[in-house]
Amino acid sequence: MAARPDLLMGEDGKRRCGWCGQDPVYVAYHDTEWGVPVATDRRLFEFLVLEGAQAGLSWLTVLKRRDGYRRAFDGFDPVKVAGYGRAALLKDPGIIRNRLKVDSAVANARAFLAVQREFGSFRRYARAFAPGPRAARLSSLAQLPASSPASDAFSKDMKRRGFNFVGTTILYAFMQATGMVDDHLAGCFRAGRRSGKA
Repeated sequence: MAARPDLLMGEDGKRRCGWCGQDPVYVAYHDTEWGVPVATDRRLFEFLVLEGAQAGLSWLTVLKRRDGYRRAFDGFDPVKVAGYGRAALLKDPGIIRNRLKVDSAVANARAFLAVQREFGSFRRYARAFAPGPRAARLSSLAQLPASSPASDAFSKDMKRRGFNFVGTTILYAFMQATGMVDDHLAGCFRAGRRSGKA
């Protein structure tokens, strides 16, 4: 398989990080969500569930099932998800029907609610693990890390609190997705832009 170019020029004349390719779903995600700070706990819970579901799969596979997840998980309401059983979810073709991942989403909802009670919000808890900005923006896909000391610490603490599918690689992807880090490459039109407006 050929390596992806670091930057791609879109038909709209904008340079984008090469990982998003040309798929419209991936391009829209890159342009409006990836690296944009998430303000609400419900959206953070959504990304936590989706990143866990992605383990071993492509992110595009998960994005294309996102509407199915939103329906099956009641709009990612952690209070409702915490009370779920697995039987109905494992029959739902709109999500990835992996028993461990489904069980993890329910267990993580319970742990998520415990963090909210302790810290006032999951966002406040998560932001404590956000690293400072990089000294220089990365210029190639090869430089994008799979994890970091911050995601190592975040993962260790979340595991201690009873979360599952929160290894350091999954949590680094979560940090990228939710704007805890901005890994848009130098030359990407989104680099340094913190709003979701493309």
